[in-house]
Amino acid sequence: MKSIFTSFIVLIFLLFTTIQPLNAARDTNSFDGNIFPIYAGNGSLVPPASTISDSLKNKRTSVIFYYLDDSAVCKEFAPVISGLKLLWTSSIDIIPLTTDELQHIETNDRTNPAYYWHGNIPQIVVLNGEGDVLLDEEGQIPIETINEAISKSSGLKKPDFNISIKSFNEYNSDASKDGYNDPR
Repeated sequence: MKSIFTSFIVLIFLLFTTIQPLNAARDTNSFDGNIFPIYAGNGSLVPPASTISDSLKNKRTSVIFYYLDDSAVCKEFAPVISGLKLLWTSSIDIIPLTTDELQHIETNDRTNPAYYWHGNIPQIVVLNGEGDVLLDEEGQIPIETINEAISKSSGLKKPDFNISIKSFNEYNSDASKDGYNDPR
């Protein structure tokens, strides 16, 4: 009985000394899970509620965001996409798309996400309801630039308030309206 107990203690000791903790980090290219619930505080963005085809058919403004979950620059930019949802609510279609399935696809179909993607991340494309590209930029684009394109595309006035990206710790952020204090 003593040898079983000793073996059990040794096994527990080995388990605790060999298991490494998992850490999510915004500044690494590590896969931590989907970036929107983890880094932007908004898991409702994925999967996208609409497709490019649906947006064009319904003549709605589309904001396509190309990203990878294991990209530090995409993790950093995710709260901005969440902020767009906060600013524009349901008046636009936000379509975040991972680029894994778009690799090496060439198409002339304007409803196919691969049509607009350049091969770099992050990338933002704003389409008006007719499918015209009003913004096509790569990298960390200022939200004001995106808002300008959305306003031009939709005909809606730009929001008269700003958003702030507030970090709770080294990896959780949340977009909130400045001066807006409605509790969630």
